[in-house]
Amino acid sequence: MSDAPPRRATLDVWCDLQCPDCGTALEDIRALRARYGDSLVIELRHFPLDKHKHATAAAQAAEEAFAQGKGWPYVEAVLGRVQELTDQGETALVQVARELGLDANEVDTALIDGRHFLIVDADLAEGRAIGVTGTPTYVVGGTRFDGGKSQRGLREKVEDAIDRLLA
Repeated sequence: MSDAPPRRATLDVWCDLQCPDCGTALEDIRALRARYGDSLVIELRHFPLDKHKHATAAAQAAEEAFAQGKGWPYVEAVLGRVQELTDQGETALVQVARELGLDANEVDTALIDGRHFLIVDADLAEGRAIGVTGTPTYVVGGTRFDGGKSQRGLREKVEDAIDRLLA
C-alpha cells in the first residue's frame, strides 16, 4: 500500500463576475467538478474587465462571501444574474448575499471599506502578467486556455490538461 497522497490538479478560473461568457462557463465548471471531484481544486481568480462597471465590486463581494463560507454559491448566483447586476449594481450584490443567508450588511460594509480590494487587484495584476486578456480564461499546470473569444472545445482541452496532470 502506498502512502503517497492522491494526485490533485488546480484549475485557476480567471473570471469577471459581470461577464455573460463567465456565466455560460459555469456549466463547464460544474461538469469539471462532477468529473474530477476532490482531485481537482478550482480557484476563482478575479479579472474584472474595464467595460463592466460593477465587476470590481462584484469581485470584492465574492471575496466577502468566501470569507463567510459561501463563495462559490455566491459566485454562481451573481453570474446567473448578470443583467440584474448591470442594472442595479451593488444593490444586486447585497441582495444576492441576503438571499443566500450571508451577512448582507457585512457584504455591504466590505464594499464600502474595500477590505478585499487588494486581493482583487493582485489577481488582476497576476492575470495581466501571465497574459490573460479576456474572460473566462483557465490555467491548468501553467497552460492558459482563453475562453474570452470562444468557448468552443475549451472544456475538452482543459480536461486533457487535467488528465495529464493526474496521470
